[in-house]
Amino acid sequence: MQPLRTRIEGGGTPRPARWGVDSEYGRLRDVLVGPIDHFTWQPGNAVAQRAERVGLRFDAAVARRQYQEMLDAYAQAGVTVHRLAPEEGLPYQIFARDSSVMTPWGAIIMQLQKAYRRGEYASVLRFYLDEGIPIYDCVTAGNVEGGDFMVLKPGVAVCGHSGERSIEPAVRQLARWFEAEGWEFHTYAFDPHFLHLDVQMGMLAEDLAVVCVEAVEPEFLAWLDARGIRVIPVSYADAMRMGTNVVALGEERVLVPASSRNLIAACRAEGLTVFDPDVSMIGHGGGAVHCMCQALKRDDVGRR
Repeated sequence: MQPLRTRIEGGGTPRPARWGVDSEYGRLRDVLVGPIDHFTWQPGNAVAQRAERVGLRFDAAVARRQYQEMLDAYAQAGVTVHRLAPEEGLPYQIFARDSSVMTPWGAIIMQLQKAYRRGEYASVLRFYLDEGIPIYDCVTAGNVEGGDFMVLKPGVAVCGHSGERSIEPAVRQLARWFEAEGWEFHTYAFDPHFLHLDVQMGMLAEDLAVVCVEAVEPEFLAWLDARGIRVIPVSYADAMRMGTNVVALGEERVLVPASSRNLIAACRAEGLTVFDPDVSMIGHGGGAVHCMCQALKRDDVGRR
C-alpha cells in the first residue's frame, strides 16, 4: 500500500513518473472531474444567489446535458477523464477543483469551508489511494480550497485567500511546503465576494492569462507582469459569469465556457484553438469548467 504522505521534510521530494503537473498549460493528459449525480445550486454561493435573484431556476436535465458536452470536449482534445464516485449529501462534489490539487510531487488533499462540502475529502482521498496516485500531503492548518491555487509555471505557484473559502494559516502551510521544494509561492488576499482566485484569473497558454483587471489589485497585475505573464482583460460582468474559469489544454488549445464570448474571440485572435462547451446551467451554481476539474497529469514544460 502506498504511504499516505510522500512529502519529505525540508524539501527534495521525488517526482512521480506517471502523475503530476509543473504548470497550468502543459498538454493535459489526465483530468479528474466531479460527478453531476447530486448537483444542485446551493445557498451561500454568491453566484448561485445572484442567479436565483434574477429569476433563473435550476434544471437538472439541462445540467446533465451540458456536463456531457464538457466531457465530449475533453474526449475531442485527447484527454483521459477520471471521475470521482458520487456520494449522496455532496451537492457540490461536481467541483473537483477544490477538494484536492495536483503538484509536481503528487496530490494535496485540501480542506473545504462550507458544511455541505466538508465530506468531499473522503471520496477524493479514496480515489488517489485506489488509483495509486502519490499524495504529497494533507492540509491541516485550516480550510483552503483548490479554486484558489494554481501552479502557474515551473517554479512559480500562487494561492489566494479571502478569509472564507481559504484562510491565511492554511495558505501559509502550503507556502512552506513549496518554498522548501525551491519554488516561489505567492499569496494574494482578496475580497470574499469573488469566491475563489479562479473567478478572477485563469491561465490560457504559456505566459498568457485571462484576468478580471477590475477585481484584482494593481500589485497582483505587476507581479504577473514581472514573471512574464501577459494578460487578456475581461470585465467584472464577464468574470461573474465565470469568464475567467478556463482550462488550458496545452499545445495552444483551451477550454472556455460558451458564454464567455468576448474571451473566446480574444483567444482566437491569439491563435488559440477553443473548445467551448455550454455549461451555463452549472455555471449559474457557482463554477464552470475550471471548477469541475483537477489536472492529474500534464506534460512537463520545465524539462524541455
